[in-house]
Amino acid sequence: MIRLMQQLLATREDIIAFIKKAKTKKPSPKLDVCKNFDNTYKKPTLPDDAPIAVVLFAGGGGIEAGMVQAGIRPVIAVEFDPTKPDLSRAMPAVTSRTNAKTHHHNFSEYGCRIIQLTVQEVARLGFLGFPRRPDYLHTSSVCANVSLAHTAKAGKGIETADDLTAAIAVAQAIRQLQPRVFTLENVPRYQNSQSFSIILSALEQEGYSVNYSVVNMADFGLPQARRRLVLIANKGFHVALPSGATPCSWYEAITHLIPTMPNSHLLPKQQQALEKFLAGNAPTPLLIERVGGHTQSKYKLGHLPWNTILQCLRRAAPTHFTDHKGCNCSKFADIWLPDGTVKSLSIKGAAILQGFPGWYEFPNETATAGSIIGYSVPPSFATQLFMSAQSIAM
Repeated sequence: MIRLMQQLLATREDIIAFIKKAKTKKPSPKLDVCKNFDNTYKKPTLPDDAPIAVVLFAGGGGIEAGMVQAGIRPVIAVEFDPTKPDLSRAMPAVTSRTNAKTHHHNFSEYGCRIIQLTVQEVARLGFLGFPRRPDYLHTSSVCANVSLAHTAKAGKGIETADDLTAAIAVAQAIRQLQPRVFTLENVPRYQNSQSFSIILSALEQEGYSVNYSVVNMADFGLPQARRRLVLIANKGFHVALPSGATPCSWYEAITHLIPTMPNSHLLPKQQQALEKFLAGNAPTPLLIERVGGHTQSKYKLGHLPWNTILQCLRRAAPTHFTDHKGCNCSKFADIWLPDGTVKSLSIKGAAILQGFPGWYEFPNETATAGSIIGYSVPPSFATQLFMSAQSIAM
């Protein structure tokens, strides 16, 4: 706890002093997932006077990756959830440490401090040591209890006390920190929750102009059909959600990586799905899910975006990285090509489908890396969101 308090006692002056050790250089240009792969392999170096941001429920740092690409410096990230400690059933006791280690590895050079306390605990401490009036404050609250996947089961989908106290803590952050711009990302059903109402009420009481909508990430150049609720709020000026980008297919996004991916073979359910498709269609590249429940494997044609990349919070729930028994999978999807080649989709490929920049470094364990990918805000969308805000707010 002493160490954590020392982290919390960081002042804005401490942050600036750390930042001045870096060389000044303009950030990388806007990410184009399908056309400019190489422009995100070089990590941006931000100027001393770059806008600063605070992130709540940080996870592995997807939103921070997008911020950095947009020229914004994340300075404090809060990440710890004691009620759902395992991103990977293989490592239930070390998940928060793994997230923190990965986050530190990717963002410490920007002066970002990872705070391993719950957002509720940080709120009870009065956000001690946090910069007041940061340029940006972002939250991606835990959303399992209001997600469509969760509510599909009888008796599920009810907000818990933890959900509500988390929203109250976010509302407290808005009131105390008074960010220039506040952003939120969550599942679409979150807009109907009491938690969302608590946050909206705080924004309105503090005089923020609020704009929110459910967006499809595929409409913003992401090679994945992922629908999310996105909110942006600000004072003294109006910032709209970014406009859409050129659509991108999964095959177009990762074609350059396919030769480097390991060879694989189709499981019986994947083979059945393939044969059913070929019975009525001409051969075309297919991305076929390897894990799931007892139904036939799902697939996506090469000219389409992939399905939403999932990493569920519920135990024994089939996702892209766990099977129907909740077991971790080292292989989670396969690529079938018309010449009969079968390749196992790599973490690097999945990261591109989720819009991660090439410089982001994942942990070695497939299930843990996959969980970071599945939980994260798509960084390429975050880049577009914050660049849109930057063009008006700064």
